[in-house]
Amino acid sequence: MPIELETIIGLEVHAQMSTKTKMFCSCDNDAFGKAPNTTVCPICMGHPGTLPVPNEEAINKAIMASLAIKCEIGEQNHFDRKHYFYPDLPAGFQISQYDFPLAERGTVTYDQTDSSGKIIATKVCKITRLHMENDAGKLMHRGTTSLVDYNRAGTPLMEIVTEPDLRNAEEAVAFVQELRRILIAVNASEADMFKGMMRFDASISLREVGTEKLNPRSEIKNLNSYKSLERALKYEERRLRKLWDKDGGPPPNDITVGWVDDEEKTKMLRNKETADDYRYFPEPDIPPLRFSKEEVSAFAKELPTLPREQREEYLKLGIDEKQAMQLIDQPKLRVIFDSVYKKTNDAKRTSSIVLTQLLGFLNSEEKNIEQAPEANMILELLECIDSGTISANAGKEVLGKMVQTGKTPKEIIKDEGMQQISDDSAIEELVQKAIEANPKAIESFKSGKEAALGAIVGWVMKESKGQANPAKVNEILRNKL
Repeated sequence: MPIELETIIGLEVHAQMSTKTKMFCSCDNDAFGKAPNTTVCPICMGHPGTLPVPNEEAINKAIMASLAIKCEIGEQNHFDRKHYFYPDLPAGFQISQYDFPLAERGTVTYDQTDSSGKIIATKVCKITRLHMENDAGKLMHRGTTSLVDYNRAGTPLMEIVTEPDLRNAEEAVAFVQELRRILIAVNASEADMFKGMMRFDASISLREVGTEKLNPRSEIKNLNSYKSLERALKYEERRLRKLWDKDGGPPPNDITVGWVDDEEKTKMLRNKETADDYRYFPEPDIPPLRFSKEEVSAFAKELPTLPREQREEYLKLGIDEKQAMQLIDQPKLRVIFDSVYKKTNDAKRTSSIVLTQLLGFLNSEEKNIEQAPEANMILELLECIDSGTISANAGKEVLGKMVQTGKTPKEIIKDEGMQQISDDSAIEELVQKAIEANPKAIESFKSGKEAALGAIVGWVMKESKGQANPAKVNEILRNKL
């Protein structure tokens, strides 16, 4: 009878903190797209005699992230030197945390969903620790030549380490998606994976079902997308199962592997390092950090509504699960939706304008939400509709042109001559013409056919090119008849 095996997965998530400057110096923390080696200084380049100064903003953001994932903040923690040699680490060591990390013992509750967005399982992953560190630079390989860009060196990072609580690749992806939402919600990180602001190291092993022993593992380094995380874990699981079948047991020791995206397979890098290999010792140039219970409580009071609570609030408004997740995952879309809902207090109307019309126009123009009009422009459009300047139908047309051109609602209304006619005398004139031009419809209405009135109103709207106020047209028409 074949042995039944289960998969054991733990993650290390590295998230770049959204600060103005780097972790231990005043260099610009936004290096993406900048010329190589232009956002550097003697401190982040590790020049002898330079002294690191901890970034208070980074520490505060790491505390907020720790509290959001329900970690306990250590009253005293300190930085350590983690030694290893690599060309992109200019000092020859990384300033990290080991024995006394910023925070420990947290949890993240996450949902697994099907393709329609429906929740199929809710699970909890325990967090071992969250600690702070500075990033290394970036290596670029071109044939036999390697180039080093140190712009990223010194970038403030949070490393979030999980317990081995995940049991398959889908759970791992669902967990990091929820973690990313939390980090963005508390403004600790933008977590933009396209810019390399969130990366994963995934450890995977197998064990016999019913046992508690953790066997030697493979650590897959530097995964930078949900897709690569899922594919790498699935590939490595298949490889480990084949090895188990061949050897009759787990591999003899821990190894570190890299994911080759183009070939969709892992490759051996080295045997896994241990803490002894890194020769940790306390960072001599930075004193220990101390946080009182009162200070931690003050941070906790500043926590915003977290994604799971936000989702519940949207569901109560009648928004479906998929739309709720859209709002949570796209901050700008959420800002627009919340602004419109606050003004209208009408969830159905807000959903129609933001989640149907706006997203529809963006899709047709092949634009993303970041290219959408700002919330204040959408509110200006609503003001034009609600004040009677334009009709609701015209408002939809204006919104489409706002997405297309980037112009404001008032500019479009003026340029297109779309201002609604609300003057009573002008509408009376149009209604009189409609009565004269539609004698059969008038006769039908007088004989009790209510629907005939709609044909007459339609005639007025067509004649006025949609600019007549339909409510006033209806009112004046009924009075005349």
